[in-house]
Amino acid sequence: MEDISAQIEELQTRLEQVRSYLHIEARRSQLIELEKTFTEPGFWDDQQRASALSKQASDIRSDIEEYEGALAQLDDVVVADELARAEQDEALFAEALETLESLKTKIDGLELASWFTNDLDHGDAIVSVNPGQGGLEAQDWAEMLFKMYTRYAQRRGWKVEVLDAPSGEVIGIDRATFIVSGRNAYGMLAAEHGTHRLVRISPTDEKKRRQTTFAGVEVLPVLPDDIEIEIKDADLRIDVYRSSGPGGQSVNTTDSAVRITHLPTNTVVTCQNEKSQLQNKEAAMKILRSRLYELEQAKREAELDSLRGPKQEASWGNQIRNYVLYPYQMVKDVRTGEETGNVEAVLDGDIDRFIVAFLRTKAAAQR
Repeated sequence: MEDISAQIEELQTRLEQVRSYLHIEARRSQLIELEKTFTEPGFWDDQQRASALSKQASDIRSDIEEYEGALAQLDDVVVADELARAEQDEALFAEALETLESLKTKIDGLELASWFTNDLDHGDAIVSVNPGQGGLEAQDWAEMLFKMYTRYAQRRGWKVEVLDAPSGEVIGIDRATFIVSGRNAYGMLAAEHGTHRLVRISPTDEKKRRQTTFAGVEVLPVLPDDIEIEIKDADLRIDVYRSSGPGGQSVNTTDSAVRITHLPTNTVVTCQNEKSQLQNKEAAMKILRSRLYELEQAKREAELDSLRGPKQEASWGNQIRNYVLYPYQMVKDVRTGEETGNVEAVLDGDIDRFIVAFLRTKAAAQR
């Protein structure tokens, strides 16, 4: 039987760090205060406030329970290891190893939660994918990224609501905007903001030449209702038009698609995948609020946008990640050096390794 004491000590240290990062004791006190609030007369009369505080309490309770579960699991590993060695029981030792691996995964998740210090990190995300340099190839690449993110969301059990994804003239998509709903969705997906570069044999080139294409990914938080963004009706131009969706039952057959232009900032948002013009307008306004919030943040700080980083052209030299399909197979993140040769799995939504590596590097730089 191998000696796993060093691994156990490492997990003990990591778990103690998680306890500190997550402020477990303070969060226990916070949860007690929140639960007292729930019993106050008239608390449930304000459904919006009640819903927000209930979600906050649920998230805190979940973090505490996950931490306590990991602590109990660590005790199980220690006891199982000691008994296995005392009795030279291989089966019991195998059980200890299995629990150890499970515990590593659980602590990875707790560490991840500890990196999200902004309240918006725990909420939903608005993701936009836009073709960059590369012509028709870029539209195809944008669709590949769109599918990659929807599959990633499915892997994590998140909900995806597509707001706008019109087909390109020949291949791919003209753009895509969608909302990803789930715990820590914004905190995770914010790591994907930037330019993504693809190198492959062009599927549209008769001479089968290698081509480089780009697509830009923008990630914004879905703002809670208690964050006020002043938008004057006089500052808006609202246009309606017929949907140009990819086909199928979701395509509107009336002029229900909506384009909203915020005239002072020249910010344009569109939505066409909802069933009615009113729903499309509401969804577009949600995106507009988030974009104006981001602009205001940038103005106040007079430096790099604290929510999504600098806005760059989707072209050579600005990429955050390279996806190479030819002459070899590799995906490599420029920011962290994280890489893999399993390109197929990445394009199928297996991108946790890149997101976690980026968030770990970012967290280390802030501590």
